[in-house]
Amino acid sequence: MKKFAAPLLMAFTLLHPVFAHSTQSSPFSFGVIAKPLKAAAGAGMVRDAITESDADNLAFVVANGVKAGDESCSDEAYKNRRSLFDEAKNGLIVSITASDWAQCVSAKNRSISAERLSRLRDVFFADEFSFGDSKIPLVHQSTMPKFRLYAENMHWRIGDVMFATVNLPSNNNNYLNAAGRNSEFEDRQIANNDWLKRIFLTAKISKLDGVVIFCDGNPLIHVENSSFFSSTGKREGFADIRKQITAFAGKFQGKILIVHSDLDARRMSNANGIEWKANIGTLHTEVPWIKITVDSSQPQLFAMKNPSISTQAARR
Repeated sequence: MKKFAAPLLMAFTLLHPVFAHSTQSSPFSFGVIAKPLKAAAGAGMVRDAITESDADNLAFVVANGVKAGDESCSDEAYKNRRSLFDEAKNGLIVSITASDWAQCVSAKNRSISAERLSRLRDVFFADEFSFGDSKIPLVHQSTMPKFRLYAENMHWRIGDVMFATVNLPSNNNNYLNAAGRNSEFEDRQIANNDWLKRIFLTAKISKLDGVVIFCDGNPLIHVENSSFFSSTGKREGFADIRKQITAFAGKFQGKILIVHSDLDARRMSNANGIEWKANIGTLHTEVPWIKITVDSSQPQLFAMKNPSISTQAARR
């Protein structure tokens, strides 16, 4: 393993000369905007969340999802949402969800997921910087020739914390239980495994305090706890990723926080905020947005705050 680690890290650094990060070590906060639950809320909810988060002192904001499941998958819908992201004052980074592409169907109810994913990459991930006025430099997995398609997987760093997006749609990681129909899943699985391996290796060698992963599905849900699989026994799409994350956590001295949009996972959890198991925390993105503080002087490193609840309480 020692012979493998150094060349891999060197290759990662050479391929990513913009391995950009701030030397900031004092406490800081970032925001996460939830995807709308219904089309009726759509643009209005996103606009309000951007306005509220812009008024806060945040290092950056992540939009964990572009649109609601019942919103259109059209180019126009994508471009309209991008226009809202462009108007943000904070640096805004997009992490896509199943409703953005994996669950998109044509007028004849046929899947158009592959074509929509390609279009999302063109609209939201063609630049090396975040949306918004405060431009956050981003490193895309697509800068690696072998994984040139996977522009939606990105990382950036602030102080001793690494942040990364990983395309893990909540619909069983887009694994389809039908023979000969999983090439998208298999190819993305290889890309995601390699991406996380490099993120984790860098975090370990650099002795970082923490890693934050933004995704849609919660990969730590066990198959036996999921109603989607308990009665079928079919393949579970997050198994390999879950194994990879837990294996790294056992060797990592810092904290890992997974910020997800999985409603099924939220229903199965009794946690109000970050749910910790050893050094891995999971957090569901609540509507309209949440604020997370990073403070290396605190044992858990990450603390969640719901600005909307605080605002409502202040108005009473």
